[in-house]
Amino acid sequence: MSGSQSEEEMAAAWGAEAEAGEGDGDAAVPQRVLNQAEIDSLMGFDAEPGDGDNRSGMQRIISSGLVSYERLPMLEIVFDRLVRIMSTSLRNFTSDNVEVGIDNILSLRFGDYLNSIPLPAMLAVFKAEEWDNYGLMVVDSAMIYSIVDVLLGGRRGTAAMRIEGRPYTTIERTLVERLIQVVLSDLSLSFDPLCPVTFRFERLEVNPRFATISRLSNAAVLARMRVDMEDRGGRVDLLLPYATLEPVRELLLQQFMGEKFGRDSIWETHLAEELWNTDIDLDVVLDEQPMRLSDVMAFQPGSRIVLNTTIGGTVQLRCGPVTLFEGQVGRRKNRLAVRIEREVLRPGAGER
Repeated sequence: MSGSQSEEEMAAAWGAEAEAGEGDGDAAVPQRVLNQAEIDSLMGFDAEPGDGDNRSGMQRIISSGLVSYERLPMLEIVFDRLVRIMSTSLRNFTSDNVEVGIDNILSLRFGDYLNSIPLPAMLAVFKAEEWDNYGLMVVDSAMIYSIVDVLLGGRRGTAAMRIEGRPYTTIERTLVERLIQVVLSDLSLSFDPLCPVTFRFERLEVNPRFATISRLSNAAVLARMRVDMEDRGGRVDLLLPYATLEPVRELLLQQFMGEKFGRDSIWETHLAEELWNTDIDLDVVLDEQPMRLSDVMAFQPGSRIVLNTTIGGTVQLRCGPVTLFEGQVGRRKNRLAVRIEREVLRPGAGER
């Protein structure tokens, strides 16, 4: 049977073979081995591009790992600000013409990124002091050799020499560590308009397993940056787990700097003025008595409740369930009157 046969034809052929096997009585049912094309057809891997949502169940299971996380608009602005600051600071750091750009900002699982890091590379673990959590910066091999070549006086117009298959030397690690300190300082400056935060360098690793700062299944935000120094350069990746950004999540959800989610100062002023003209009900509590439910159910028209409040006694004035004032009971003409004596301060309210 060729691989181009449809699933219906394959099912019909298997049915015919099964019936033939039943007719043979004790004869063994013939076994057939599927070729690769038939397996791909059953699993749905032979679907043409652009088929939309016509995916098999297996494809849905595989793609379930690609989870879409919430977008953080303000974080994108922070990274744009980081690019501008880094362009200036790296020019001063290298005394060379440096251009920094962002390739993309995406959300992914921490474990997926850790497995995709091209080695050799240097992985810097840093801590956000105020947020009490960690982030990861990855400097690729091209960037390492480029920064070493620039800082040690390499001539322009010559590509940095790469020697693969050997561990990084102490000089290379020290120079890259200085680069990381510059980038972390710029990252702190980028977050300053939102909130003050200090990113402190912790350690430098070359094995991704030793740079695990979060559970492999946890979500993280990845910013891929490209650094060009004329004919040299490389890439720097910044990875911030969502758990690290949780303390400032509300700030990062803003659409623009200083957004107050619909706050309008003109409307606030108008609302405050109108509140002074609002009518409210003020209740005077002359007396409160605990009574049994049976006594309350026995009330009839004409039943009397004796109030223990007398002229000159103290009563409470309430707005709904909130006690606002205490006053003294008196009489004005033929009506009971209450004179407010003092304001009742609510718990947590200061003296006025």
